[in-house]
Amino acid sequence: MPSTIRPATEADQRTIRSQIRKARLPPMNLQWPNFVVAEDAGQVIGVGQVKSHRDGSRELASIAVIPGRQREGIGTAVISKLLAREAGVVLHLSCRRELEGYYKRFGFRRLEQAAYPPYFRRTTSVANLIMRFFGIHLIVMRRDTGG
Repeated sequence: MPSTIRPATEADQRTIRSQIRKARLPPMNLQWPNFVVAEDAGQVIGVGQVKSHRDGSRELASIAVIPGRQREGIGTAVISKLLAREAGVVLHLSCRRELEGYYKRFGFRRLEQAAYPPYFRRTTSVANLIMRFFGIHLIVMRRDTGG
């Protein structure tokens, strides 16, 4: 487990970008004020954010943990901190279909495509067209204010 989970600072921006790139996550909209970071012995070992979209939806995104520290509960701790910070806010996320069970334990439920907010309708349909060649399918999930 990390020794600290804290709001990111401007000094963390380069590390955030690096961790997202290494995790092969989409590198868009990586603004440090949206992030929390997990830190252990002065090293950032995990990151995550909640970001806003023009359609008014808010997204849990960019959850990444450094190799060698995965499966220690760091990602869970980052998500829990973000959810506590966003209490009372409806959140969405997009993820690979096989991660649905992981996010269910945080109160997220899978949406049918017709219920996707406009941002997710656009991005997920384009991403799924490309990713189907790699056997990957993205889904959208929602967490209501009660969790």
